[in-house]
Amino acid sequence: MESGKGQVILRCAVPVPLRRLFDYLPPTGTSPTDLCPGQRFWVPFGGRKLVAVLVNIVAKSPLAQLKSAFQQIDIEPLLPTSSQTFLHWAADYYQAPIGELYTAALPVALRQGKPQSHWAQQWLELTVEGKGLPFNALARAPKQQKLLQHLFQHGRQNRKQLSAQGLGSAVSRALCARGLAQWQGGATAPPDMSATQEQAPPKTLNTEQQQALTAIKLNGFSAILLEGTTGSGKTEVFLQLIAGVLENGKQALLLVPEIGLTPQTLRRIKARFPSRYIAALHSGLATNERARAWLSAAKGVADIIVGTRSAILTPLPRLGLIVVDEEHDASFKQQDGVRYSARDLALVLGRNSAVPVLLGSATPSLESLHNALSGRYQHLRLRKRAGNARPPQISLIGTMGQQLIEGFSPQVLDQIGLSLRRSEQVLVFINRRGFAPALACDDCGWLANCPHCSSKLTLHRRQHQLRCHHCDYRRAHIDRCPQCHSRAISALGAGTERSEELLSRRFGAFPILRVDRDTTSSKRALDQLLQRARSGEPCLLLGTQMLAKGHHLPQITLVVIQDADSGLFSPDFRAPERTGQLLEQVAGRAGRGELPGRVLVQSRYPQHPLLQLLLNKGYSAFARQLLRERELTQLPPLWAMALVRAECEQPQRAEGFLAAARQYLQTLAPSSPKLQYLGPVPALLERKSGRFRFYVQITAERRPLLQQLLMHFCQWAETKKTRQLRWAVDMDAQDLS
Repeated sequence: MESGKGQVILRCAVPVPLRRLFDYLPPTGTSPTDLCPGQRFWVPFGGRKLVAVLVNIVAKSPLAQLKSAFQQIDIEPLLPTSSQTFLHWAADYYQAPIGELYTAALPVALRQGKPQSHWAQQWLELTVEGKGLPFNALARAPKQQKLLQHLFQHGRQNRKQLSAQGLGSAVSRALCARGLAQWQGGATAPPDMSATQEQAPPKTLNTEQQQALTAIKLNGFSAILLEGTTGSGKTEVFLQLIAGVLENGKQALLLVPEIGLTPQTLRRIKARFPSRYIAALHSGLATNERARAWLSAAKGVADIIVGTRSAILTPLPRLGLIVVDEEHDASFKQQDGVRYSARDLALVLGRNSAVPVLLGSATPSLESLHNALSGRYQHLRLRKRAGNARPPQISLIGTMGQQLIEGFSPQVLDQIGLSLRRSEQVLVFINRRGFAPALACDDCGWLANCPHCSSKLTLHRRQHQLRCHHCDYRRAHIDRCPQCHSRAISALGAGTERSEELLSRRFGAFPILRVDRDTTSSKRALDQLLQRARSGEPCLLLGTQMLAKGHHLPQITLVVIQDADSGLFSPDFRAPERTGQLLEQVAGRAGRGELPGRVLVQSRYPQHPLLQLLLNKGYSAFARQLLRERELTQLPPLWAMALVRAECEQPQRAEGFLAAARQYLQTLAPSSPKLQYLGPVPALLERKSGRFRFYVQITAERRPLLQQLLMHFCQWAETKKTRQLRWAVDMDAQDLS
């Protein structure tokens, strides 16, 4: 069918890796008055049937022949105009295919084309007449009387709740026929709030907290960095800000870096706002549960939205505040697909919506700190711990030349025992899971390497397996060298599993709670382990960085960091920053209650200048020193940086593609004192899942120049034959691996 003048043409975002929109004719029989941007349609695409989102309605198409969309899915738009504007800005900034960004904005069930009515919930509630009846008004009809009393006591109920009480559809129909009850609801019906818990009162703020709260204005856009030492009460400031937003009839969005933080955050928010509809948005939810929560947020029914990075793409029609907790965390940057930063997009969304954006952290990212120091962000400080808690005492334990016991200094083991015998809690931080990070033959030097990645296999002895932590390749544990057939096989290094065995032997009278991906794979497992620690009984918590992020465990008096050196000598220029953040966050778990805290940091290089600076003068001085170094080396956040990535099973193809890309870009903008190229070079993890990975690094003094180059690169790359080769643009890249 020809797209003649005056026709109605649907310009749609289709979930394919192409940086353009696609035109379709409306489905047969569709009236133009039924069409509105933001609706979903089933459309044909290369022999497939895909869900597309209508972006615009136009009268002309550059194509002579157009296919018709199969079916209109939505009556009401799923994405409002403001959300579409936001998504298009993000697609332009990150040089991402617009269809993939629309897909990322929707929960899986809505991507699959299910109608909004699929999640419709109906609730039986009393009418005005029903609420005005005496409690025993229907005594002559016992079942109706039971239903009447149940609705009086519990408020509105859904069919499942009524069925559990033996109240079937016949009795509800009878009550509705009398005009005493009615069915209400839809896809965004809020849950029953009639039997909520008692409200937890706000805590009294100290002087610093009150000053920070007063300084944050809720009318209009502002970017605020709240830098507060661990345990300084940042969360209480968040909660009291949210209370002000709710009083104004607005929604509040709270972003957290990982799913593990969501349960404790939800508990605190539900305790403070028991009568409010709180929606959780993260990948740990069941498909239908997540779609229902997304719809409740997008339709303005949910008052508070707590979510991980993808929640920033959710439409929020009543948005009044965005809070990004632990804003420094690398989890806010998507590392595949559309490589967006939820923290950075929060600032764009706040500006578009004219609402404040609060970034909170004890260890701010260098990007946020630089913006605060240069005056772009409002900078608020909380230097004191809340209540009577005091900063922990930190000691460096040099391990060079010591005879360690499974990675632990004897002095450290003695201190762990003393704390446990005083009925206190201890946290041991080891950022390696499994039993040992390597397996080797003592006779010939063979190492157990992953056949698909540039990495060693980690021994998980309890499962009798060797695993790759990058591609999840697994094989059975071996006791004979496959190269020389020797039985002299040694496990090198210590992970959480090996350390747990040692600590169990030494301190078996006390519970040892191991927290890593292996012990928290099931739903709620992490929350259940931390609940045991919150009970206050003496115990030893052993785990990876999952324990470092925002958990409030007031009975911990001793924190042990087994190895502080791993990030000090990495080729990744961001490694020292992340090491400093991690050490400060882990140390901050100690002494958050009434008892004083101590931190023991094991290091082979205790005199390392960065380590000395961090432990003697704190993260603030440490971060400022790193900023000075970044300025000298012309690296972010002082300069803008992007990576052009490529991967392929044949390394020469990926490297050759990037070499040609660099040559093309240099014809447009040659290297200069204000623009620099590096590469192609192998990624830090050169081979992953059988594919060799390379990148070209581009740094520029001015961000617009970099954006322009990336746009030209994408146009150039889409004209090339890249079968079996994948390429991607990573704007503001956070990871060189």
